[in-house]
Amino acid sequence: MKPRASRRATALAAAASSLLLAIPASAQTQPARSGGTPPLAGFRVLLSNDDSMQMARPNGADGKGLYEVRRALCAAGADVVVIAPWANQSGAGTGSTTSGQLTVEQRNALPPEYAHDCSGAPARGAVYGVCKGATPCGPASLSATPADTVRLALGGGLAAKAGWTDGPDLVVSGTNYGQNVASVVNDSGTVGAALAAIEEGVPAVALSSSYDPTVTTSLEVADRTYRETGEYAAGFIGQLRRHDLLRPDFVVNVNYPYLPVGQRPRGTAWTAVGTQKLVRNVYTASGDTFTVGAAACTPATENCRPETKRDADFATLQRGYVTVTPLGPDRTYTGAKDARLAAYVRSHR
Repeated sequence: MKPRASRRATALAAAASSLLLAIPASAQTQPARSGGTPPLAGFRVLLSNDDSMQMARPNGADGKGLYEVRRALCAAGADVVVIAPWANQSGAGTGSTTSGQLTVEQRNALPPEYAHDCSGAPARGAVYGVCKGATPCGPASLSATPADTVRLALGGGLAAKAGWTDGPDLVVSGTNYGQNVASVVNDSGTVGAALAAIEEGVPAVALSSSYDPTVTTSLEVADRTYRETGEYAAGFIGQLRRHDLLRPDFVVNVNYPYLPVGQRPRGTAWTAVGTQKLVRNVYTASGDTFTVGAAACTPATENCRPETKRDADFATLQRGYVTVTPLGPDRTYTGAKDARLAAYVRSHR
């Protein structure tokens, strides 16, 4: 006999499937129709990431994904405020600052191509960076962590800077420079920021964009992948809002695949965090100093843990699906409250 929680989850999933199968499979990625109400109208979103809010690098690895998500959310009607790390914090996980001071500094000169994306929203898409210390943030400033930015925002930063005394409705983290799946989830600052949100009782979505496998000399995310991720996310979040599927019980971890020009994802898949180890650290000694590096893990080799799950996120992402995975504070969500969301995702393959 199934445990009570399992029977309840199955019943909820079946009921939700009956309702949600009536929604067209493409609805979650469609923009608002001309003259209609935008799907995120009146919805207040705190946006953060772990790549920073700088977007100063030529390849956009330090925040281009954040600005693409900001653009898409505002286009869908959301009121967005960005409070993000001052500098790159990739790999920071759930690390946080427990003493000292943090400074929140507004960015007034935005990247020109994104400067007017949120001009019609109440908060006008304001962008803030957070650094450590009590002086203005500068090139040498130490950055706050992704979790810091969310905790600060929810703990008074949004009230002081944006006048949001009873919000936001949702925290969105990303979109990240590269996918956050399998073993990488444990180190992800993108996920860490989202986990900080649900710990404060606010629903959260973590977004990540996959690397371009055709670029063999380095890890790169194509500009179009950032844009497609942002547009997908705005539509998907709009549908989750419409069906009351945004809850603080778990993080909704979304990974968008790299796709050739003109190709669409094969579908949206409900997945589990995989067991496979994707990256291993490499330490090169020079006397007492070690240079830290990383290398891709080759499956089935020493110190590279293999995949053991049939519904693993990384393997599904590689097949061209958008993956949606529930994450709890311990990285594995096993409760019954995700049943309705699981049913929704599975009905939109």
